[in-house]
Amino acid sequence: MIEAVCKSAGSGEDAVDLAVLKVLLSAVRSPCVYIRGECLVHIVKTCYNVYLGSVSGTNQICAKAVLAQIMLIVFARMEEDSMEVGIRTVSVNELLEFTDRNLNEGNSIQIVQSFIYEVMEASEGNASPVVEVPNGSKGDGKTEVDSGEMENGAESSGESVIREDGFLIFKNLCKLSMKFSSQEQSDDLILLRGKILSLELLKVVMNNGGPIWRSNERFLSAIKQFLCLSLLKNSALSVMTIFQLLCSIFMSLLSKFRSGLKEEIGIFFPMLILRVLENVLQPSFLQKMTVLNILEKMSHDSHIIIDIFVNYDCDVNAPNIFERTVNGLLKTALGPPPGSTTTLSPIQDLTFRLESVKCLVSIIKSMGAWMDQQLIIGDFSPPKSSESEISTENHAIINGEEGTIPDYELHPETNSGLSDAASFEQRRAYKLEFQKGISLFNRKPSKGIEFLISSKKIGGSPEGVAAFLKNTAGLNETVIAIRFFLRGFRLPGEAQKIDRIMEKFAERYCKCNPNSFTSADTAYVLAYSVILLNTDAHNNMVKDKMTKADFIRNNRGIDDGKDLPEEYLGAIYDHIVKNEIKMNADSSAPQSKQANSFNKLLGLDGIFNLVNWKQTEEKPLGANGLLIKHIQEQFKAKSGKSESVYYAVTDVAILRFMVEVCWGPMLAAFSVTLDQSDDKVATSQCLQGIRHAVHVTAVMGMQTQRDAFVTTVAKFTFLHCVADMKQKNVDAVKAIIAIAIEDGNYLQEAWEHILTCLSRFEHLQLLGEGAPTDASFFTTSNIETDEKTHKSAGFPSLKRKGTLQNPAVVAVVRGGSYDSTTLGVNTSNLVTPDQMNNFILNLHLLDQIGSFELNHIFAHSQRLNSEAIVAFVKALCKVSMSELQSPTDPRVFSLTKIVEIAHYNMNRIRLVWSRIWNVLSDFFVSVGLSENLSVAIFVMDSLRQLAMKFLEREELANYNFQNEFLRPFVIVMQKSNSTEIKELIVRCISQMVLSRVNNVKSGWKSVFMVFTAAAADERKNIVLLAFETMEKIVREYFPYITETETTTFTDCVRCLITFTNSRFNSDVSLNAIAFLRFCAVKLAEGGLVCNERSEEGGLSTPPVDKDASDGQLFTDRDDHASYWIPLLTGLSKLTSDPRSAIRKSSLEVLFNILKDHGHLFSRTFWAGVFSLVVFPIFNFVSDKGGTDANNGQVLQASRPPHPDVSTWDSETSAVAAQCLVDLFVSFFNVVRSQLLVVVSILTGFIKSPAQAPASTGVTALVRLADDLSSRLSEDEWKAIFIALKEVTASTLPRFSKVITIMDDMEVPEVSQASPDLEMLSDNGLTNDDIGDDTLQTAAYVVSRMKSHIAMQLLIIQVATDIYKICRHAFLASIITILTETFSMIASHAHQLNSEKMLLMKLQKACSILEISEPPVVHFENESHQNYLNFLQHLVMDNPSVAGELNIEQQLVGVCEKILQIYLNCARLQNAPQKQSSQPVLHWILPLGSAQKEELAARTSLAVSALQVLSGLGTDSFRKYISQFFPLLVDLVRSEHSSGDIQRVLSYMFQSCIGPIIMKL
Repeated sequence: MIEAVCKSAGSGEDAVDLAVLKVLLSAVRSPCVYIRGECLVHIVKTCYNVYLGSVSGTNQICAKAVLAQIMLIVFARMEEDSMEVGIRTVSVNELLEFTDRNLNEGNSIQIVQSFIYEVMEASEGNASPVVEVPNGSKGDGKTEVDSGEMENGAESSGESVIREDGFLIFKNLCKLSMKFSSQEQSDDLILLRGKILSLELLKVVMNNGGPIWRSNERFLSAIKQFLCLSLLKNSALSVMTIFQLLCSIFMSLLSKFRSGLKEEIGIFFPMLILRVLENVLQPSFLQKMTVLNILEKMSHDSHIIIDIFVNYDCDVNAPNIFERTVNGLLKTALGPPPGSTTTLSPIQDLTFRLESVKCLVSIIKSMGAWMDQQLIIGDFSPPKSSESEISTENHAIINGEEGTIPDYELHPETNSGLSDAASFEQRRAYKLEFQKGISLFNRKPSKGIEFLISSKKIGGSPEGVAAFLKNTAGLNETVIAIRFFLRGFRLPGEAQKIDRIMEKFAERYCKCNPNSFTSADTAYVLAYSVILLNTDAHNNMVKDKMTKADFIRNNRGIDDGKDLPEEYLGAIYDHIVKNEIKMNADSSAPQSKQANSFNKLLGLDGIFNLVNWKQTEEKPLGANGLLIKHIQEQFKAKSGKSESVYYAVTDVAILRFMVEVCWGPMLAAFSVTLDQSDDKVATSQCLQGIRHAVHVTAVMGMQTQRDAFVTTVAKFTFLHCVADMKQKNVDAVKAIIAIAIEDGNYLQEAWEHILTCLSRFEHLQLLGEGAPTDASFFTTSNIETDEKTHKSAGFPSLKRKGTLQNPAVVAVVRGGSYDSTTLGVNTSNLVTPDQMNNFILNLHLLDQIGSFELNHIFAHSQRLNSEAIVAFVKALCKVSMSELQSPTDPRVFSLTKIVEIAHYNMNRIRLVWSRIWNVLSDFFVSVGLSENLSVAIFVMDSLRQLAMKFLEREELANYNFQNEFLRPFVIVMQKSNSTEIKELIVRCISQMVLSRVNNVKSGWKSVFMVFTAAAADERKNIVLLAFETMEKIVREYFPYITETETTTFTDCVRCLITFTNSRFNSDVSLNAIAFLRFCAVKLAEGGLVCNERSEEGGLSTPPVDKDASDGQLFTDRDDHASYWIPLLTGLSKLTSDPRSAIRKSSLEVLFNILKDHGHLFSRTFWAGVFSLVVFPIFNFVSDKGGTDANNGQVLQASRPPHPDVSTWDSETSAVAAQCLVDLFVSFFNVVRSQLLVVVSILTGFIKSPAQAPASTGVTALVRLADDLSSRLSEDEWKAIFIALKEVTASTLPRFSKVITIMDDMEVPEVSQASPDLEMLSDNGLTNDDIGDDTLQTAAYVVSRMKSHIAMQLLIIQVATDIYKICRHAFLASIITILTETFSMIASHAHQLNSEKMLLMKLQKACSILEISEPPVVHFENESHQNYLNFLQHLVMDNPSVAGELNIEQQLVGVCEKILQIYLNCARLQNAPQKQSSQPVLHWILPLGSAQKEELAARTSLAVSALQVLSGLGTDSFRKYISQFFPLLVDLVRSEHSSGDIQRVLSYMFQSCIGPIIMKL
């Protein structure tokens, strides 16, 4: 039946043909009858013939529709491998998209569509068993489609019959589409229509292809083997319909089957799409429009865009399809270069430009949409800190366009190639570097090879370089040095070059094949022979061809005189004649430079050898089977390799690399179009593209690219040059606002450009409405005149009146550059009325944007995330800074917005708000320190308003919120030099505190810091203003200070201490000191720190003395010191104040506090008080701190040295020393470890050169010893006396250095060795005989000597007094120390008096200077007298200790020394005499007046010594008589100033010596 129906077709009757088509379609659609195999092929051929043979347009359309419906039926069943499938009805209108529109006879399309619907609906609902019709007639051979053109069966491959039929039909369609016209009938239109119909049917099949084409290897291979071959062969045709169909089929392959056709798409995309796209000068309009439409469809599918980049641009062996597409669109958008010749009309060029811009917009939009989807799925957090950071997290694959599943989902093997963005970054970088090496090679081969080897892209061995030269596409063949035979290179035309190449070839051949020829000469000659034979055989210019015999004869004897085998030479001849030696990509026609680079880059030279793009020929030149087979073999060889693996990426980080490729071309295309075009559609597309680009780059954290797009659109707002503004510029303003709202979370630094535009926009609005400029808020001199000029009338609305020549308006009308912060600085020239009117018209354009949109951005800041709001505030502060610092027109728009933003975002979490305020704080500080006083005042007032709002919020304990927002006041107060600013800050703080005192918590710290800075100010009014508020706070609101944080107590104390240092008003200082005492009372009351009674086993203080034992004890905690120490140390510092009243008051208050509240202090804390508070007061009298008795370490005071004792009068010194002793004695049990330091301080007083402090020290030390006499231990007594001894020992070396400065000074007549002072005094010298320098030095030495003597005598006095107090309690160790001290001083005194030359110099200098001489003799007498008395009393009072220490012997020795000194003075020396039998004569000369005076002064001491000796016991006297008897004899002989010596001597001889002699 089917055969009969088919035979009925082609009768010429239209009705019969329609009936045949109806029956055939019904048969194929029937669910009961399954037509397959030859029968199905026969039906298809019949429909073909009806389409090609019918003269009725309706019948032709119907035949095409029936064929398309049959394709849908067959392949829908093939997909499910079942007869029971739903089948879509073909759309006739869509079927005629490219061809046969001219066949529509009125309503033919509707008729055919109804025809199809009727057949399809009639076939539904039948559920009878399926009857198979396997075979059918082959036809009678009269139809246009011969039986040989379509295969009637298929080889069995294990597939079901349904799928076998689908495979058969697909294969036949591909073959029909590849049928070309013969040479005899080159213009066969029927054949062309059949080809087009086949391609249309293939388009239907591919458009409706399902998963089977991706999952079944056989069908995928069919696409590669048949369909791709069809595309390859038909791509050379110039018929536009075929080109459109090829592009449509390719689009289907790209959309659905790209995962399995990686290599094929890599070839066809450049061939079909890029070739046309990159032809800018002379393209076919329809072809390029087709390509642009395809690209637009492709760009709507984000998966296609991503996959193309990943699989081609990141593959070193694949073309850069994405990059070349974007660059091609850029070239199209820019149009033909100026001055070039083009075939395009202006309308066509504009159309191309618009369409290319649309494609670029679609691409970036798709990238953004894919990114948003992936971020939602994977919860991706894009990088923000660095553009090099890559997220390697993989995410789930989402559905593709129109709800279809992406093809790689159904190819499990492709998923094995899933990789993260980091690996693609490496692949992309490798490819870029490799291409850079190729480019270098083509310019200079040696550099290219060096670069590739150094970057490890190729091996450094000769084999590696050779493999690179042989296999790498894109190399310039003329510069390749080694070639694979002659197929991979073109020989140069110069004989010398050919000769050198042949020599190297022969050498290399023989080296690799050592047994081939006798020598390299053989290979060299034979290579030349082969070249000659190739040229002879294949050059059309050679008429007489070389025969095989000729070739053999020409090569006789070349093997070192021998012949090569004839079979070998004959085989070479046959091979060369049959297969010409030529380059792989040889082309007979020269190509353009652009085409050559294009082919080389992609490795498509062979393909373009097959497909010649001449538009005049339909048949492809060189379309031979060998080349096609070669291409197919290349596909097969590459399949399965790593570069053929199809990668599917879901990591959005891949977009970073895509943006790096496309952002530059997109920015150029959008910018140029915006600049050159006023077409609303084009400019709207560009702005939309920029918005999408900002979205992608911002979310991906690509700062440079993001800022470039934002800057571009900001510049195109023309808000900096309103006179030139157009509607597109207003649209740019709208785009800026949209970007701010949509992508605010990712703009970061780009906010600055947006906020700058908003600032300028607001400025224009104010000018348009006639409002006064912001400069009216300021009082700067440069705008006062202008304000006075326009104050009465104000600014009339510019939109109503355009003749106003106001400087601010003129500046804006004149305009400026985008980057300029001030518009129209030079406003001296007026603008013309036309310029003003144009400006006003443009202001009307801005009415499209209301204030709501402007304010919405700032209100929307509440929705920004944590990072974004910080960036937003930073940018706003920067713009505000620029506004305020304008030299001609300062503005406050952004400043007011800062206050609003802070208010909007006040409820953010503390961490975020802290970051926001850090930015705002720096801003307020920077502007607050501005040189423009009016600006600074305005900013500080804004900060005050903001701070008042913050203070309304309740702050919890232990937070630092208030302190943070008040910090700008502190910094400006500390750094500003403006009196007005500082006074304003003090008033602001006072107002805030006094009005919101209940809410102030952590803010107290900043409040006190502000007042502290004010207290240290050099302006009296600021100090008094601040102290007024401070006084009120302390008196009335003290409990609030420490309500939340007790540490603010310390800040309050520091502030008061600073006020005490004020030099302007003593009342302020004294009141501040009184407040410090008040604070101490509050602290002692226990309101700040935890007081606990001592508990057993608990952490408590050691017991204090009995008078304070009932007081509460502080625990030893760090916060304990943190409250007391600042207060006490502050008072301690005040003791060095130059004002006497302040010094005395601070001393009194300090020691009263310590006395009144010292019972609260623990032993450890007392140690700190002494170290940090008490001892630093006396730094001027102590060389060092004290030694802790517990650890033996020196407690260094952390305070700077006390200025000078001169700042203290005698009364202050006495008070301080007595207070110290009283304090120490009162709390001795707790602070006894500080004894040595206290003693050191008091001995320091004694060492003072001034008499008053020294006396103070003596009194205090004696009192200390007296008060503690019964409480000091032996070690403590010992420590006191050691201190005295060390004072003595430490002063002697220093004094010795002082007197040595007189050694080098020359005094006339003194330098001669004359010991007679009488003789020296007789020769009077005047001041003229001694220089002034010498006299000054001598005066200094005299002064130091007097002070030194006084100090030594005071030490003796102290030691004597202390000994008298507790003489019975001292042990031997202490007596030894005292003895050594007395002995040291006495010896020093005697040594000093022995310096006769020094004394003579000083005596003469004193006589000239008319000053008293140093009491050297008195010093010696007193030191020995006290030494003598001490030893005598010791022998008498404590004989046991004296006996233990042999004190009596020391006593006799001192007496001897005293007598010897007396005799020396009397000029009787007990020098040793030589033993001689002859008597020695001695002359006794009379004494001079000076010697007599000295002798008189020493008489009492000598008398005392004699009395001590005479008082010795009889045994002791007898024991020591032999030592001092010679001295007694000399005394008898010497001259005396009085009779005291004789009387004592007489007594000794009578009472002591006489009895001894009488007993002999």
